Amino acid sequence: MKGNFPIDKFQNVQTPFYYYDTNILRETLNKINREVEKYTNFCVHYAVKANANDKVLSVVRESGLGADCVSGGEIKAAVKAGFPTNKIVYAGVGKSDWEINLGLDYNIFCFNVESIPELNIINELAAAKGKVANVAFRINPNVGAHTHTNITTGLAENKFGISLEDMDKVIDMALTLKNVKFIGLHFHIGSQILDMGDFIALCNRVNELQNKLCNRQIIVEHINVGGGLGIDYQHPNRQPIPDFATYFATYRKHLKLHSKQTLHFELGRSVVGQCGSLITKVLYVKQGAHKQFAIVDAGMTDLIRPALYQAYHKIENITSDAPVEAYDVVGPICESSDVFGKAIDLNQVKRGDLLAIRSAGAYGEIMASSYNCRTLPKGYISEEMV
Repeated sequence: MKGNFPIDKFQNVQTPFYYYDTNILRETLNKINREVEKYTNFCVHYAVKANANDKVLSVVRESGLGADCVSGGEIKAAVKAGFPTNKIVYAGVGKSDWEINLGLDYNIFCFNVESIPELNIINELAAAKGKVANVAFRINPNVGAHTHTNITTGLAENKFGISLEDMDKVIDMALTLKNVKFIGLHFHIGSQILDMGDFIALCNRVNELQNKLCNRQIIVEHINVGGGLGIDYQHPNRQPIPDFATYFATYRKHLKLHSKQTLHFELGRSVVGQCGSLITKVLYVKQGAHKQFAIVDAGMTDLIRPALYQAYHKIENITSDAPVEAYDVVGPICESSDVFGKAIDLNQVKRGDLLAIRSAGAYGEIMASSYNCRTLPKGYISEEMV
């Protein structure tokens, strides 16, 4: 079964472009909210790094989610889209002074601090403005995740977060500083995680750290466990909405929260991944010595995940019902890694056909580049195609 696309409307749009089905996006957001409502102390922030298209951001903001940002530019995008600044959290291992000042000027909810030097700089910059900044410490829990090595973030070898051994020291330091307020702990172990056992392992580690802090009579107001929930790249039509019920229930069952503690999530891919597709036109069909190639006008500049992560995306020929043949789907970029898929079964392809590269709503348009002096792809929501 193919996805549901307004193909007649696509004919007049310059390819390649991103198409976002806001029906799927809104259904996903509604599902998140229905599940979160079961738990009075759960709070969800949307990870802007997954997709910062302004029209997509507006739909997410309408749902009531907060925003998780990892740069000053993302803070600006979130504010422009209407996210309340008191629901913005700001993470990142290398925050520039101007970005910290931007967060201070907007009175954002919290800085997720990743090092002792960063803590000192936030304190200094807040003091210069006569403000007190809320901070949570991102602790590297040294918990692995069953995902691609390039998107694990919770191991001791990763650049992210404060080591377990330094947690007490950084908390003690924060309690002596006048212009920061320590309000929470932050964790994130990786992305595209489908094994709930990884999240259980994180819960167990957080429980250990909470017990350690309790022995010091320290109970933090907020626990932030990041995001990481994956999507079904193999079957986007069969499973367009991730299993949020099991995800949130896993934390409710295994994480031992204290009374009045708030649990924060930072979901990105699972929010927007399945609503987006990259639409590309077939330029040529070339018969090679042992295979045939469908050469399309989209390239790794438009969707880098297959080249960067060897990621799989389901590909459909949405303008053909001819018998199926196998193709290597490749782009025009002068790199051997500019390949979207090998030996892909597609309805017989001809010049001018439109292919949909599915599950591209996250880390697609946002990671596009102008390598080879190419034009950045545009993004359209389904309301624009009626």
